[in-house]
Amino acid sequence: MKRIQSACICQILHFQLKEGVDPVYGAKAVREEADHYKKQLDRSKTQYKILEEKTLPDGSVMIKIIKQYNQSPVGDYLK
Repeated sequence: MKRIQSACICQILHFQLKEGVDPVYGAKAVREEADHYKKQLDRSKTQYKILEEKTLPDGSVMIKIIKQYNQSPVGDYLK
């Protein structure tokens, strides 16, 4: 029988501006969407570590994150 000892997933998320939206409003909406994503992780008690977060010249946001996979233990991944 096998059991998962620890598991995490590494993702690069790109929060993009919607087409046809004013760039100033679009950049604000993207920032709010990225913040909402992080708050949702906190609410669901998902363990995570943001490795890199940057705002690109077009106003979109790129986040590189390691997060808990399902409800598996995270082991040494998030130290």
